[in-house]
Amino acid sequence: MSKRKRKAQQPATGPAPRRRAYEGAMVSRLTADWVTSSTSADAEIDGSLVRLRNRSRQLVRDNGYAQQALRCIVSNVIGTGVRMQAQVPMQRGRGRLDTAINDAIERRWAAWCHADTCHAAGQLSLQEIARLAWRATAESGEVFIRLVPEAMGAGVVPLALEILEADLCDEGKTSGPDASGNEWRMGVRVNRWGRPLSYRFRTRHPGDVSGSVGYDVVDVPADQIIHLRRIERPGQTRGVPWFAAAIKALHHLAGYQEAEVVRARAASSLMGFITSPEGELIGDDVYDAERVTNFEPGAFKYLAPGESVSVPQLDAPDGQFEPFLRAMLRGVAASTGCSFEQVSNDYSQSNYSSNRMSRQDSIEMWKGEQQYAIEHFYRPIFARWMDAAVAVGDLQLPNYDALRERYQAVRWYPRAWGFLDPQVEIGAYKDAVRCGFMTQAQVVAEQGGDLAELMRDLAAERELAQELGLTLDIDAGKVSSAGLTQARPPGSIIPQDPYAAEDTAAQASSDSQDEPESPDDPEDSDDMEEPT
Repeated sequence: MSKRKRKAQQPATGPAPRRRAYEGAMVSRLTADWVTSSTSADAEIDGSLVRLRNRSRQLVRDNGYAQQALRCIVSNVIGTGVRMQAQVPMQRGRGRLDTAINDAIERRWAAWCHADTCHAAGQLSLQEIARLAWRATAESGEVFIRLVPEAMGAGVVPLALEILEADLCDEGKTSGPDASGNEWRMGVRVNRWGRPLSYRFRTRHPGDVSGSVGYDVVDVPADQIIHLRRIERPGQTRGVPWFAAAIKALHHLAGYQEAEVVRARAASSLMGFITSPEGELIGDDVYDAERVTNFEPGAFKYLAPGESVSVPQLDAPDGQFEPFLRAMLRGVAASTGCSFEQVSNDYSQSNYSSNRMSRQDSIEMWKGEQQYAIEHFYRPIFARWMDAAVAVGDLQLPNYDALRERYQAVRWYPRAWGFLDPQVEIGAYKDAVRCGFMTQAQVVAEQGGDLAELMRDLAAERELAQELGLTLDIDAGKVSSAGLTQARPPGSIIPQDPYAAEDTAAQASSDSQDEPESPDDPEDSDDMEEPT
């Protein structure tokens, strides 16, 4: 063996080479209890879905902060409902809308959205269904809306909605791919691309009051189901409650609050003990081999001979409860997407700047949720309704099959947020419109309105005021922002005030007598001297 080969076989001495790594991936005694796994989204959800769902519902039932967070979510996403406005254009109108067709679509849609016709059970209107659906989505992680092809109540359109709670979808139905590449994943049958093909539902709720009554399972085609959930990882099939990251903190917070209340009651109830040579025991204090101790306000307890009492210090350190509660609620608010002020209803430590910053961040997040609601709830329901309404003749749309996309052009108006400081924000919007940075339509849309509808309402209002002989301060064409009538020269495009016409004519006559005549058209003046 050569000297070079023997040297290569000798073990290396000296310090081992250092490897570069992320600090978050380092393993040490400080991270020994950090248990992680490389599992898919469905693998993580599969073992935790039912328990997460049940714990989330229990918190919403019993915890006031969880209830407030849920109300905040529903209010910001749905509010009083998402309004639809038909936008069918005229075929030869150069972008103008077909008012007659749009009005007909909006009237028939509004008639169907009532509880008697749109809900299979006849109890909820469309907007109430939307609110309930988003409440269930946040609380249970998901909800299913079934499109029932039947006319309900007094309606003629063969379409109704059935709300299916997440428990009805058989999460235990999971199997590997078949020969076609289709597989079941927690009650949802998907193809090799992950597109849902059908859903397996229980015919009864597994926790219904009639627990002894069994249930069957049925497969419902995916084109009859709207599955609402928050997708947070690629390949995720089922949804998890929005309170998943806050469940543990809310549970501990509830226990801490209960302990503080009990401590405060005990500290404020018991006043002292009395020891006498005979001693005295009031009543039979032993039940089921356990002594029962009662704390009553202003009570003095007697002790038996030889008994002594060690009274613990029940007073907690002053000023610790409220800061700790705020810190915990900030974490809960961050996990649900709501602000601390919304969850706690505590605005004592906020100011205009902090409220505005928090509000702007929240609004952008809620707008994203609103777009999800429009795209995955309102739009598919509207499309299915229009198809059914045209098929039965409830809606007359010529050549609908060929122009379906044209007829289904709509604009959705979700809830908007009012001005935080109207005096400042309205001035900023005015400057933006005058500078060309925004349009009036954009400003009105941000407040949840429609410019065309606003213009029609203003025109009707001004027409009524003119009939009654009123000049309103809001009429910028006649009255300035200070409430003064604006002067308008003859021939102005701004309409004249009928009550100021005589004053305007008199003023014009006076001006013509005081000023020298000047020709209106240079060509009509023959004796004007040309400049030299």
